Amino acid sequence: MVISVPLSFFGGIGGASKIGILVKGSNYLEALSKAEIVVFDKTGTLTEGTFEVQEVNGVNISKEELIRIAAHVENYSNHPISISVKKAYNGEINKETISDTKEIAGLGIMAKIENKCVLVGNEKLMKENNISFSSCTKIGTILYVAIDGEYKGYILIADKIKEDSKKAINMLKQNGIKQTIMLTGDKKEVGESVSSCLNIDKVYTELLPDGKVEKLENLMKEKSEKGKLIFVGDGINDAPVLTLADIGIAMGGVRFRFCNRSIRCCYHD
Repeated sequence: MVISVPLSFFGGIGGASKIGILVKGSNYLEALSKAEIVVFDKTGTLTEGTFEVQEVNGVNISKEELIRIAAHVENYSNHPISISVKKAYNGEINKETISDTKEIAGLGIMAKIENKCVLVGNEKLMKENNISFSSCTKIGTILYVAIDGEYKGYILIADKIKEDSKKAINMLKQNGIKQTIMLTGDKKEVGESVSSCLNIDKVYTELLPDGKVEKLENLMKEKSEKGKLIFVGDGINDAPVLTLADIGIAMGGVRFRFCNRSIRCCYHD
């Protein structure tokens, strides 16, 4: 026993390292073996996180001007959605015209562009600022734009499901995971569409960061006494839930990290 138990852990860690997964601490392997519930973020985790602008719809403003202003507002953000807007604009951004930029978690961005107050974000951002707007029912991420308190249109952005997401969900179920769940800040229609495609058991949509924490706290109560809950996210807005989960897995473009108080595991792609 003294020899075989450590050897099994070393063998597992060694096997993982051969495919680029570096595990610091054999207790991670043991914790993962007791997992019952896996909760996923959507964007950048189950989906590519490489958004593309599909449609620009201006109201009393040209499409070119709407995307130009939106790109200026999104200039300082590295969020995948912001990158897609700047890519669609594909023009020079005059940083001298941008001031008072404020990113509002779960809602969008506010900034002054050429001394005009511009809001770019979701429906909740429009409602919180008493902007009268027309809701878009198309499937995708919708960015609504308001200038000086007046609604000016929307930008439709679509994400792509990762090729191996469905396979990963199926393999988790085959290996004894009792529930797969998705938490997302996206609209109900978008979340349910992705969830249905991937055969995920439950989906909760239109969640702000604190809403994800509340949902995860409730889900933690559904596991058995010795069971573990895993949260998988892209690490951008998911720090609170990654910390709360028994095992947190933060996925990025170049790094994959398990974290659980004393847990550290990195994967370099």
